[in-house]
Amino acid sequence: MTRDSLFGGELAVCQEKHGYRFAVDAVLLAGLSRVKPGDRIIELGTGCGVILLVLACRHPGLRGMAGVEIQPELARLARKNVQENRLADRIEIVEGDLRQVPSRFEPASFDLVLSNPPYRKPGSGRINPNRQKAVARHELAAALPDVFAAAHHLLPHGGRLALIYPASRIGHLLSCAAAGGFSPKSLTIIYSRPGSPGRLMHVECRKAGGEEARVEAPFYIYTRNGEYTDEMRRLYEKGVPSADGP
Repeated sequence: MTRDSLFGGELAVCQEKHGYRFAVDAVLLAGLSRVKPGDRIIELGTGCGVILLVLACRHPGLRGMAGVEIQPELARLARKNVQENRLADRIEIVEGDLRQVPSRFEPASFDLVLSNPPYRKPGSGRINPNRQKAVARHELAAALPDVFAAAHHLLPHGGRLALIYPASRIGHLLSCAAAGGFSPKSLTIIYSRPGSPGRLMHVECRKAGGEEARVEAPFYIYTRNGEYTDEMRRLYEKGVPSADGP
């Protein structure tokens, strides 16, 4: 087990030393997702809970947040992190399968759903021998259509679903969104560095939304010299402003 600090020690995050650990996609999802005052937020596949911890720290007015995690050891770790950061009155961790959220949550009970769903189909690439990492990265326990189905139950008309997903699978994401009753409203292509192909994308979809969408400015993680860009560095700071959006 390791204990890592964020925001100058204001947040402490315990993680498995050799199991699944949060990565840059968690930082991107927490930093690029648009949060409104009073939003009720749920994360599907919360891992160690870091995204909810970050949002709670950045937005002290948020209440009624929840995280769903299918792996028992990660759910316990997320609860530990919530308790140690004294956020148990604002964040609930639910151990369970995101495909079963209708049995755990009332319809339209949240305003914003967040998720970093597994990126890879079974049979595409080597499956990590570490079970925590394998479930997080491959569609072994849930796939993208399951995320949209869960979000459809959890959100009212106009509710938002924000995702980080591989840019190379944009066609799959768009088809799953349409089939699940969602319309993309904001798209940010994320590049490792200038001149490289798009690596990831941040997409905000709206339940029963219209056709209009906005393509945001490109987001670069590293400069040509291999250092974090100013934009990326700001995502590791507490005072990231909420993004405007349609």
